[in-house]
Amino acid sequence: MIESKKVSKVLYGGDYNPEQWPEEIWEEDMRLFKEAKIDVVTLNVFSWAMIQPNEEKYDFSKLDKIMKLVKKNNINVCMATSTAAHPAWMARKYDDILRVEKNGMKRRFGSRHNSCPNSPTYRKFASKLVEKLAKRYKDYDNIVAWHVSNEYGGECYCDNCVKAFRKWAQERYGTIEKVNDAWNMSFWGHTLYDFDDIVPADFRSEEFMAWDRERSCFQGISLDYKRFNSDSMLECFKLERDILKKITPEIPVTTNLMGWYKTLDYMKWAKEMDFVSWDNYPGFDTKTSDTAAIHDTMRGLKGGKPFCLMEQTPGVTNWHPYCKLKRPGVMRLWSYQALAHGSDTVMFFQMRRSQGASEKYHSAVIDHVGTNETRVFNEIKELGIELEEIGSEFLGTRTNSKVAIVFDWENWWACELSAGPSILINYINEISSYYRALYTQNISVDIIGVDDDISKYSLVIAPMLYMNKSGYDDRIRRYVENGGNYITSFFSGYVDENDKVLLGGYPGKQKDILGIWVEESDALTEEESNSFIYKGTEYPSKIVCDIIHLRGGREISTYEKDFYSGTPVLTENKLGNGRAFYVGTHSSDEFYSTFLRDICQELFIEPVLNAPRDVEVTCRENEENKYIFILNHKDEGTEVRIKKSGTNILTGEIFMADDIVKLEKKGVAIIKSKK
Repeated sequence: MIESKKVSKVLYGGDYNPEQWPEEIWEEDMRLFKEAKIDVVTLNVFSWAMIQPNEEKYDFSKLDKIMKLVKKNNINVCMATSTAAHPAWMARKYDDILRVEKNGMKRRFGSRHNSCPNSPTYRKFASKLVEKLAKRYKDYDNIVAWHVSNEYGGECYCDNCVKAFRKWAQERYGTIEKVNDAWNMSFWGHTLYDFDDIVPADFRSEEFMAWDRERSCFQGISLDYKRFNSDSMLECFKLERDILKKITPEIPVTTNLMGWYKTLDYMKWAKEMDFVSWDNYPGFDTKTSDTAAIHDTMRGLKGGKPFCLMEQTPGVTNWHPYCKLKRPGVMRLWSYQALAHGSDTVMFFQMRRSQGASEKYHSAVIDHVGTNETRVFNEIKELGIELEEIGSEFLGTRTNSKVAIVFDWENWWACELSAGPSILINYINEISSYYRALYTQNISVDIIGVDDDISKYSLVIAPMLYMNKSGYDDRIRRYVENGGNYITSFFSGYVDENDKVLLGGYPGKQKDILGIWVEESDALTEEESNSFIYKGTEYPSKIVCDIIHLRGGREISTYEKDFYSGTPVLTENKLGNGRAFYVGTHSSDEFYSTFLRDICQELFIEPVLNAPRDVEVTCRENEENKYIFILNHKDEGTEVRIKKSGTNILTGEIFMADDIVKLEKKGVAIIKSKK
């Protein structure tokens, strides 16, 4: 949420790049923006080359004109810092700014994410630019947020990074002996004698490709380099943020995240951001539950605070393998989906469609035809009118969930770096399976990190929590003993933060919580399947089959096949006042849906509303009101019965308790009721 006195409604707009166009077009843009009810633009995202044509010169003349024009037209600004792509002269003059790939290839000038995060040159020039921007535009009262860089990403393995990684390791571990212990360097005679012996894990050292996946001989080194790379880019963000906060302390600072982007630890990043923002670009075949899950992840990064939808496409995304159009009504539907899960903005990339280069066929508010006559423009306009009428209705409202799913970036890295048990191990798929089961039943979910409070939840689910971070088992143990309900799955609790196996049997320090011991794990190929019976129905057992011994827990279901037929696959353990469940395999959507429905019913965790399949229902609330969002993802009309009386804030229609709300194809309703 952009917490500012300047913001009194859902901000509506997006990325605007007028520097790519002759000035005579700008006034027409302003006219069309007003027609579409656009009230915020993100400026200056890729303008470094324009602003700083050489080492000594800064030219803000064009940006000054743009800022004055936007202010004259009463449009808010999300002001970017332009540091996402360095100018060509900088790459030509200072070789250290260019990244080196994992295979040792030195990059040339070009593309994006092309600056080494540990380059002294990059940090020096970026800092100077940001300081000049902040001082020059600090008195513009229409700047509602600072947008640092753009979509941070990628990795670098250059000499700058080698030196910085050695320093990072020394600060983390203190002595080379502790490094050797953490990375288990006695294996294969890899003992290090000095910090100068440390090299990054890349294709020239410990990493290689096998089965179309990156693999590592020493997971501890690879894991730490991922931490280091994420931290290095975060340092760049903090460097700019600190300058901005010093000069304009009242303006919140963010950067646009990319959902479930594996390379950067967003749990750590969010702690340094005033508010979370992200760019939503689902494919035509992306499950609506996966988009919802990422929205919920973004909301969870700041403890449930509203976030900002910084980018989405108005129509077509041009970098997908099949660039299918958003069908009529889908842009509106997906915009409300973001709002339903906690966004306080609806923003697009981009405002005017580019004439050349890689995104020239990516949709925009204003298309190449340059008029208001397109389908996309008119859908944008209609939504703009709706959002203007809604005003501040649900700004700042929260989602209150009784269920949490634990998501951890470092665990994601570690379990997929692991040297077993299967190349089919996929952390995101496992998270999605549990989330989807709750989503399809319209049960609200918070997606949280391992540092977040779990005491307020009736049910905590931690799928494939391979890495048991220091003390986390104690938190789970206390939670269960105090009456909580905990579910985890196969490949959980195996290692510590350094990917060293916790000795004494799997699942490590969680054995007593779960009341089991996992002796072995059988990996199944994509074509193979075992099975088990749960409440009279047979379900598949895929990917991994844990061979489980009971140590105080009880079996709920057993395997049907192979030499471990009759051994537990699904278990429950009572500990104190609570329960812990273990799912020793990967199964079907039907199983997860049934299993979680049963547990939620036992815990009196109810859906927001009962609704037909493919109708999504969420709730945002404040001290006075609840806002029930009903989203029809079906290609036909549908009906939903509401529980309490309320008013559809989109139409003004009044409903009584048990009334039917009718929704057209891709339709939306937002029912406001008193708490």
